[in-house]
Amino acid sequence: MKNCIIIGGGIIGLCSAYYLQKEGHQVTVIDQSDFSSGASYVNAGYISPSHIVSLAAPGMISKGIKWMFNPSSPFYVKPRLESDFLKWALAFKKSATASKVEKSIPVIKDITLFSRQLFEEMFASKEFDFFYEHKGLMMYYKTEKAGEEEWNVGKKAIELGLKVENLSKKEVQKIEKNIEVNVKGAVYYHSDAHMTPNEFMPQLKKYLENNGVVIHSNKIVDNIVFSGDKICSVRVNQQDFTADEFVFATGSWTQNFVKKLGLNISIQAGKGYRINVERPTNISIPGILMEAKVAVTPMNGFTRFAGTMEIGGINHHINPVRVKAIVNAAENYYSDLKINSQEIENAQCGLRPCSPDGLPYIGKSTKFKNATFATGHAMMGWSLGPATGKLVAEIISDKKTSLDISPFHVDRMLLI
Repeated sequence: MKNCIIIGGGIIGLCSAYYLQKEGHQVTVIDQSDFSSGASYVNAGYISPSHIVSLAAPGMISKGIKWMFNPSSPFYVKPRLESDFLKWALAFKKSATASKVEKSIPVIKDITLFSRQLFEEMFASKEFDFFYEHKGLMMYYKTEKAGEEEWNVGKKAIELGLKVENLSKKEVQKIEKNIEVNVKGAVYYHSDAHMTPNEFMPQLKKYLENNGVVIHSNKIVDNIVFSGDKICSVRVNQQDFTADEFVFATGSWTQNFVKKLGLNISIQAGKGYRINVERPTNISIPGILMEAKVAVTPMNGFTRFAGTMEIGGINHHINPVRVKAIVNAAENYYSDLKINSQEIENAQCGLRPCSPDGLPYIGKSTKFKNATFATGHAMMGWSLGPATGKLVAEIISDKKTSLDISPFHVDRMLLI
């Protein structure tokens, strides 16, 4: 048994704690929040094997430059003369090639299917009572161009063994029966499932506390003490916490921690927004409004509309222009849907940790024997929570990992 400290209490940190305690380790989780907000609570709740193409895809740079001048665009990069951002942007540019994306597709598919399997095991375990539905995901398109682009992705997914259909509007309405969808059609991925994040997270935290995991909320790690190739302790509010193993599930704040350790793990925060409509919308199938890049999820008792990727540093400022863009898209794609002013006023945001190549960092750095990193999941954090936690537990338990983790190597950016 090892004494493990996890820094970060989002979906990645808590799933790591879940599987570590299953392996018999003593686990402590330290987080700067009160476990009620952040990306793990405001995301779209997707478990998405359909999302096989990473954020660092060919064409994203040119789109980003064009969208930079549109305050309501779905992808926005705020230029900054900061070395961390400039290094990240250069690495993103080098990663956004067809060959690198092609190589990453089966990697993303395998880890997402593995994570879906683990979610289903948790759902069947009777340890929890959370909302989980496997209804697939509609990629709604209004233009032939968008439909053709997504169908090309769909055909690759079919080659990888996923069930995908290209539906006409009439075929869409046979499935989404109770609300008119203003689209030309949809690429329908049957592989995807969805949940209600702010329902599952408290259940997972309670389970961990009931099973011996110590959780510290509203605690900021001030310093990390290391000697040679080992981390000795972390200092929190003038108190030193020692452990055998340290897990950094630090999300968008990873850059702050790796600087203390002299490491190069490139991360930029990508802000996303969500609006909850807590009344009937008649939407029953999760969907992504392709041209607007807005995700729609029928959750337990409400419908969530989530979207935008805003690379602009760590801040929680709510930009009303970007929130309104989500509203406009939702009302444009769904007939008779109206989102009211109070629902708009209650919009929240979360910061997603984006790596330059679109793959997460999972594993140990070569510099420290007892530091395991689990971060950089971008928009796939919810999808990959259990898989990442399971891999972290296997790494620390010195077991053969369920998947090849070499594509997620922590030091890979040094080679770009």
